[in-house]
Amino acid sequence: MNCLFVGAGSIAPEYAAGLSGSSLSLAGVVDLDEERAASLAADHSCPSFTDLETALERVDAPLVVNLTSHAAHAPVTRTALEADRHVYSQKPLALDAAEAGDLVALARDRGLALGCAPGTPRAPSQRRAGRLLADGRLGPVGLGYAHAHVGRVTDWHDRPDSFLEIGPLYDGAVYPLALLVSWFGPVDRVRVADALDVWPEREERRPSTPSHVEATLAFAAGPTVRLTASFYAPHRSREFYGLELHGDDGSLYLKGTGAMDDDRDAVRFGRVGREYVSAPPASPEGPYEYVDAVERLAASVEAGSPSRAGGRRGAHVVAVCNAIEAAAEGGGPVAVDDHGATADPPAAPVVRPEATTPDGSGAAAIRLPAVGFGCSRYRDGEYVERADSIATALDAGYRLLDSAELYGNEHRIGELLAAPGAPDRERVFLLGKAWRTNHRRENLLAACAGSREELGIDAFDCYALHWPSALEHRGELTRLAEKPVERQEALTFPEGADGEPATADVSLATAWENLEAVHDRGWARTLGICNVSRAQLEAVLEAGEVDPALVQVERHPYHPRNGLVEFCHERGIRVVAHSPLSAPGLLDEPVLGEIAADRGLSPAEVVVAWNASRGVVPIPSSTSEPHVVANLAAGSVRLTADEIARIDALRDPDFER
Repeated sequence: MNCLFVGAGSIAPEYAAGLSGSSLSLAGVVDLDEERAASLAADHSCPSFTDLETALERVDAPLVVNLTSHAAHAPVTRTALEADRHVYSQKPLALDAAEAGDLVALARDRGLALGCAPGTPRAPSQRRAGRLLADGRLGPVGLGYAHAHVGRVTDWHDRPDSFLEIGPLYDGAVYPLALLVSWFGPVDRVRVADALDVWPEREERRPSTPSHVEATLAFAAGPTVRLTASFYAPHRSREFYGLELHGDDGSLYLKGTGAMDDDRDAVRFGRVGREYVSAPPASPEGPYEYVDAVERLAASVEAGSPSRAGGRRGAHVVAVCNAIEAAAEGGGPVAVDDHGATADPPAAPVVRPEATTPDGSGAAAIRLPAVGFGCSRYRDGEYVERADSIATALDAGYRLLDSAELYGNEHRIGELLAAPGAPDRERVFLLGKAWRTNHRRENLLAACAGSREELGIDAFDCYALHWPSALEHRGELTRLAEKPVERQEALTFPEGADGEPATADVSLATAWENLEAVHDRGWARTLGICNVSRAQLEAVLEAGEVDPALVQVERHPYHPRNGLVEFCHERGIRVVAHSPLSAPGLLDEPVLGEIAADRGLSPAEVVVAWNASRGVVPIPSSTSEPHVVANLAAGSVRLTADEIARIDALRDPDFER
């Protein structure tokens, strides 16, 4: 769609930079500064103008992008709407709420689209924070603290006059306000507000409105938020556009409500009674670009449903700013018109077995997170308590837990999942595994029932055979972690009189048939098998009535199992990689260090990314918080074909544990 830029100041090149990768094209540029308009237009081979009416007559552009100074936004938008052009406006939509409401009404009456910046509620870290909210992690949200420290505009902007005229509310506070409204819906009232004229005496240019504003806002369906907007507080202070929310069950910190890029520490979560943990991106997501919101508005027009949701939200944000000024001058509370604004939060993440394709090829497969978390207690030759690291993993955002009756800590996982601040059940993929001593039907059914009870769940997302071969049953394995180590070993690795493993006469085909009984009872949504060869997997596929949805094997660069991975993906079977980082000497390999240095990663993160890049889900079982967070973040990295090939070359045909 052709668009006309009105305003060629410092923000215009930022919008124009994303045009080449969008469905939009620049058909003309308007600016009162003839030279500035011509310069931007020349970069995009389009005409330039100094008069808006002339441009509207001559340029075939259904969409006007209003990038003028703050005070000019409303009149320019009105002129464009009256010329039957759709409009996307830089923030604010207007400086007066009534005027902003009139613009929305004008767009509605003419059937036109009207959008307004900021579009950053859809930026990566903001969406991740929103999904965490939708995940139910905070519980009911009661309080919030939002900052908009725009800073000394006379220091960082070459043309600060427009900023100094309007103050920090209309340029800075709009970022946290737009985000909060998108999450919680409209502000009901401004409870109280205050404004200060603090400014350095040495500065010749001063704001013509208060330079520092504080207000307490009551949202109609959400928290009470204290908002601080300031030109005086430097933008490099501890808080720039930070937002902190506190709920009954946990707290959320977002580093930047107006951020466009992302990093692993941009979002942090802390359930009640625990420290904040970074919640990094767990899947690939590109940075937000200014033009993204314009392109979405254009798409609504092309779909025949011109959107005015952004305009309504923009009008409400202006109404909030007006109400803050009124409360600061005459006292609160001051009611706020919602202007039809509604909440539009990200959808809650749901992890359940649904048809998808792991890497764009092969048969449909269940949907899984890019990285899971291993819950085994066995670390470096000894058993360790894992409750704290599993809680950290859940707080960081892991949504696949690899459990097993062998690990003896299912009840601990159940306690964590039932505690305040835990994700909802449908947000976590639970993989359970029956141990080798329970392959007979009666033992297998009892094991699954016991595990479900310990975890507090109705059904597993996937229940699997831990190993294909069977051992003799010597007793129940309930809460192994609470038994002496000698007893644990006797139950899980039984020996005969000769000291050799005491095997059981249960074939793999029979064990799989017994596992299918779990599925028939509705105790597992899907079935899986672990530590198998391709021949064993083929035997299961041949003999069983329910195909495995998941195969878990040891996989790392020394032992990549690429043939098995390809075989599984061709048949819609997901592959989960256990022990992805623990092969002796692996993380010291020079090639991993080289790729890590190039990527700004650690060798361990490179291995996690290598798995994720192949559509394989690694399940590292780290116990330190930094490693827990880093491994999850590595799931958002995709390696190049060359990098994957260099790592594949580490394959060692003689590798053995």
